Amino acid sequence: MTQSTLQSEQIKGAELHEDGVWRNEQGNALRVSASDLERHEYCPLSWSLAREGKSGQGEAIEAGMEKHAEIHGQVKEYQEILSTLRKTMMIWSWWFAVVIVFVIDAVIFVTLDNVTNTPINIARYLALWALSLLATSIVAVYLPWREWIGWTNTIAKSKISFETENQIVLEDTFEPQGFIGGWFEAGRIEAGLLFAAIALALHSIALVGAENRNQAGFLLAVVAMAWTLLASWQLQKALLADNALQIAREIAGLKQDTEIAYSDDEETTSKLTDPITGLRGRPDQIVIVDGEFIPVEQKTGRIPKSPHRSHKMQVLAYLHLVEVNTNRQTPYGVLKYGNENIHQILWDQENKDSLFNAIAEVQRLMVQGDAKRNHNRPGKCKNCSRNYACPDVLTE
Repeated sequence: MTQSTLQSEQIKGAELHEDGVWRNEQGNALRVSASDLERHEYCPLSWSLAREGKSGQGEAIEAGMEKHAEIHGQVKEYQEILSTLRKTMMIWSWWFAVVIVFVIDAVIFVTLDNVTNTPINIARYLALWALSLLATSIVAVYLPWREWIGWTNTIAKSKISFETENQIVLEDTFEPQGFIGGWFEAGRIEAGLLFAAIALALHSIALVGAENRNQAGFLLAVVAMAWTLLASWQLQKALLADNALQIAREIAGLKQDTEIAYSDDEETTSKLTDPITGLRGRPDQIVIVDGEFIPVEQKTGRIPKSPHRSHKMQVLAYLHLVEVNTNRQTPYGVLKYGNENIHQILWDQENKDSLFNAIAEVQRLMVQGDAKRNHNRPGKCKNCSRNYACPDVLTE
């Protein structure tokens, strides 16, 4: 089935509905991509030519594609190094915790000969402590105490997975979106209390059967020293990974502590979609800033004095898509020309109205046609990548 046939099937019997969206006979909104909106805002006639299959031509197009691939490679490298750093730090923290446990155990075993601190007495203390932590964790899981004290800003930074079409994962291991705890929901604090209760209970059991305590304490001290060396080696790996991360961050043009939730390579990432309006698209990146998902659009080529309206419209499309797919309000998007020229595009009511009007207009043109040039600028026509096929091109 050819592209024109698919387009005809999509718009067959399409009509404008009361909500301002054009839908076909099946009730599906006509599909409009963020790129459609960008091309239409640049020039409706250029958009129409693209819809007819007239691809953009010129060195700028090829250079832009290469630059976008380079940017994605830099972001991907940053993500990989960040992942390595986190894994290394997690391993180091666990190894360091083991060292602390060994040291504590060694001290306990050596001092067990004290009449007032018999193994049974210490085991009892640890057992009571474990029961206290267990009871506290159960209460914390059962009651929404965070909501009671107004501590609702502890939501963990979530991850987004776009590995398959329309499959978006927004749940963190311990603290999902909107997490406030209670009513059998557990967070990191509750999990930590449970783990601590288990560790103390196991130590209590071990102390009951402790024999030859001085020798056991010496062996534990030796093991603690050996494990300290291993933990130091792991820490060195973490420091090297952190240095590599800073270099990768500067190359990719990212701010300090920026977390990438999504990076488009047009192969392994799926489109964000909104079935209500028919909008779809892939932002260059989605970053997490102060717990908010922020879409980023990276533009290559010459840096303009102010953001182009067509580029701004594309960012507005991504803002809507991110908001729909995360079920969270998104305050703004970012439009970048290079690494230094950065613009913040607000997601306010005025911009929302502009986006929805543009979607409806593109859908109308899909059904009724009659796309016309929207400017009288010969220079703009000259720079258009589809001027070779334009029937109404302006000349200087």
